[in-house]
Amino acid sequence: MSAEAAPCGTQVAYDVFNGDADGLCALHQLRLARPREAHCVTGVKRDVALLQRVPCEAGIDVTVLDVSLDANVDPLVRLLDAGANVAYFDHHSARRMFLHPRLQLEWDDSPDVCTSVIVDRTLGGRYRSWAVVGAFGDNLDATARRLAAALGLSDREIAWLRTLGQLLNYNAYGETVDDLHLSPESLYRTLHEFADPLEFIAASPCYELLERGYREDLTCAEALEPYRTCGAGAVYVLPDEPWARRISGTLANRLATESRDKSFAVLSMRANGSHCVSVRSARPDACPANVLCERFAGGGGRRGAAGVNALPAAEVDTFVEAFSTYFTMMTARRDGLSGIVESK
Repeated sequence: MSAEAAPCGTQVAYDVFNGDADGLCALHQLRLARPREAHCVTGVKRDVALLQRVPCEAGIDVTVLDVSLDANVDPLVRLLDAGANVAYFDHHSARRMFLHPRLQLEWDDSPDVCTSVIVDRTLGGRYRSWAVVGAFGDNLDATARRLAAALGLSDREIAWLRTLGQLLNYNAYGETVDDLHLSPESLYRTLHEFADPLEFIAASPCYELLERGYREDLTCAEALEPYRTCGAGAVYVLPDEPWARRISGTLANRLATESRDKSFAVLSMRANGSHCVSVRSARPDACPANVLCERFAGGGGRRGAAGVNALPAAEVDTFVEAFSTYFTMMTARRDGLSGIVESK
């Protein structure tokens, strides 16, 4: 929805959210519990500098979900200084965090937490099935299954929610919205017609569209060979194709799930020749993914999953070497320290 002025006397509200599964499901839970009309500000997964698109006006209400505070701190300060009220829910790195009387910050960067889980806590589990979907989409299978167990869901129902989370996350990857099957805003508005994710799966044609596209793109991805392998993991470089940009995050999650003792990086080429990078760490406490990615311009994220928005082509091999050295050395160091502790 465009940021048009509201009629005189009407409070203006903005919902600013990442277009991936976690952002969608976090907002969906919140608006099921606390309905309101709001302008949506969102985009593809890597379009995270979203607060700059919200006008600085006194008295507006802004809710931010699943986008890094560090990447939005300057427009956030401007909004607060202008008199806006901001509620911020997130699990990404927030080194530039600060306190402000008009800022409500719900933040947790624990490796087993995503924004949907933070919103679930805030709402006391009121729409927990959507938190399960969001956690599965963010590749937090153990967290999702723990939440699902509290709901008493069957194995078959859990499998459906896991697939839905993966499909919602898959749809968010692309250089532009044109790469996606559905824009994040239209997908959110379709989701928001359903309080139960199982009903969305059964009734919405959007689910069938995403499932078919996912199968086709995954078939292409399964034919790929690693660009580089090392003892700690592997790097994949994808071609300059829409299917490759769509499947990049899903491929990274799939590789990490299938080989939990390995770390992975997936690079997908952008139209300008740079690469969008997705990194998954097998040991987020010992080898945080965001620490590696923050060495490169436009890099960031969280400990388990991070990325670089636009890695120049000339830096690909530099990144590959950094990936190999970082995960090999950090893993060896952690294992060595563990051995010393166990021997005492």
